[in-house]
Amino acid sequence: MTQPNTPAHRLDALNALEKADFVKLLGDIFEHSPEVAEIAWCARPFQSIEHLHETMMVSIRSRNVEARKTFLGRHPELSAAALRGGALTPASADEQASAGLHDLTPEDERQLEQLNRQYRARHGFPFIICVRHYTRAGLFFELRNRLGRDTATELDCALDQVHAITRNRLRQRLCH
Repeated sequence: MTQPNTPAHRLDALNALEKADFVKLLGDIFEHSPEVAEIAWCARPFQSIEHLHETMMVSIRSRNVEARKTFLGRHPELSAAALRGGALTPASADEQASAGLHDLTPEDERQLEQLNRQYRARHGFPFIICVRHYTRAGLFFELRNRLGRDTATELDCALDQVHAITRNRLRQRLCH
């Protein structure tokens, strides 16, 4: 028998939610993209949090290239100024702060802004990375490294990073 407040119990409750409540609960898991939760709601019931997450990711990966770029374009750039200025969603602010982006040196800030501009100009969407998986130096390394990739490869990599970011967000939301 499932104990109250276990993930299985909460998953049963999640599966029973009306669409508006489901979207209210999960609509911000994917940056400025509540439609991902709306689409997922139609695929209930979910056997696990992983099943829910994979359903959400399939709804993004199945989009055409321009729609995937548009989706990625809703994500914020790594930015100390945006973090300090309150321009990020709460989840993004927490994630970027965890990487120490709130206290970059002025030179690192300028370098990050320049690399972000170059990346967006080359690929057509912002650099996306699961900052919780990297050190600050690792973030800069990855940004420089990924600048040289072709856009098709980078599009897949960015979606892999979204997968990692949103898996963490979903687990935090549903497993606690």
